[in-house]
Amino acid sequence: MAAAAGPRKNVVVIVSDDLNEALGCYGHPIVKTPHLDAFARRSVLFDHAYCQFPLCAPSRASLLSGRRPDKTGVWTLRTPTRKYMSDTIMLPEIFRRNGWYTAGIGKIFHNGPEHEDPRSWDLMEAGGGKNVVAASEKPQTPKPRNNTTVIESHQMPKPRNHTMEWARLNVADEKTADGRIARRCADLIRGFGKDKKPFFLGVGFHAPHAAYAAPSRYFDLYDPAKIPVPTVPEGYAKSIPEAAWYELAEQRPPTEQETRLYRAAYYACISFMDAQAGIVLDALNQAGLGDSTVVVFLSDNGYHTGEHGMWHKMTLFEESTRLPLIIHAPGAKGEGKTCPGLVEFIDLYPTLADLCGIPRPAGLDGMSLVHALNDPAHGGKKAAYSSVGRHPDRTRLTSELTYLGQSVRTDRWRYTEWDEGRKGIELYDEQADPNELHNLAGESGHDRLKKQLKQLLDEHAFTVGGQKP
Repeated sequence: MAAAAGPRKNVVVIVSDDLNEALGCYGHPIVKTPHLDAFARRSVLFDHAYCQFPLCAPSRASLLSGRRPDKTGVWTLRTPTRKYMSDTIMLPEIFRRNGWYTAGIGKIFHNGPEHEDPRSWDLMEAGGGKNVVAASEKPQTPKPRNNTTVIESHQMPKPRNHTMEWARLNVADEKTADGRIARRCADLIRGFGKDKKPFFLGVGFHAPHAAYAAPSRYFDLYDPAKIPVPTVPEGYAKSIPEAAWYELAEQRPPTEQETRLYRAAYYACISFMDAQAGIVLDALNQAGLGDSTVVVFLSDNGYHTGEHGMWHKMTLFEESTRLPLIIHAPGAKGEGKTCPGLVEFIDLYPTLADLCGIPRPAGLDGMSLVHALNDPAHGGKKAAYSSVGRHPDRTRLTSELTYLGQSVRTDRWRYTEWDEGRKGIELYDEQADPNELHNLAGESGHDRLKKQLKQLLDEHAFTVGGQKP
């Protein structure tokens, strides 16, 4: 393959892990993210961007292949990325084939050798593990630990089907995994500026993924007493299908004080990640590459921090599926504006290929967003689709599934079916009920609307095994 003639743009893709839209540039009233806010002011911010499967490995396999989950076959954390995609040309791989130097630092594909994709990279470095502490340093309640790595920490008691713990660290940024990733990428960028060869750099941060661990100064930004706690209407659990829940029935929910502490810790990790992203963005400008580099910032899936009475991801609500996506494309006419239209993460692959003059491979499911970068007010598509897996044993939801939940989001409505409707249906009016707390599916007067939305959902519906229902 050969790219279009002329100067070739560099590409930097910065991926955060388990980040919802809690960023200043997305209007969050508490979280402090000055570096990404500044980046958004010279980029196009996509206000309604959706992942295709709200779990790390499936989401990354989808966005990096440009294919929906029924084609990737990756629906759990155990499925190797290439198990069903041996012939697929991944996003960094197509740049490598066309003459770009490709480097992946940190978590780009999912963690572990079965998920990584060596043929995509000239240089691949995992960048260390999460910004966490040893298991022996995780007390059940906050407790001072002077002169150690952990100042204080907390872990919610088991049983739980997901990690829920935080730790205030007595370390400098550069001593953490994400701090090392940021500085390694900055060093690479300085070298790229001297080499003049086009490059594709993947920057994979672990924060704010649990455990919510960050240096103490970021915790100092947030007073837990001033952190609001999400409210859930009385009787809410009976209004939605059982399959819509992610949490274990027997696990203890956090108290109000624990919720404040955990939300503050999650926000601290976001501010910490923002500072590391700032190091990478500053390095681009210092190397004189700002005007020749396409820069993307996104997360892999969203995250609940108490909304709907849940934590973690793995739901089909907005908090789990709607994510930040910010794209800086030098010369784009829409820079500094917001695109309100619906877009999907599978759209990133064709967008970057088009921006860099690389012919798209066959089989991509997404659409190019170049038009939205030039005219954000009129960008987007009629619907966005997300799916998630379920298993009768909720401790196995990330490793095994027996049926799917599938959801279609339009500009006004969200319609969700569990096991093709056999295990429940949800319908939400996103204008009147943006928090998705009033399920309209069982109310009268919506039959025609549900039929229309079901037809729309069926355009991209599939069953376990990847077959159309």
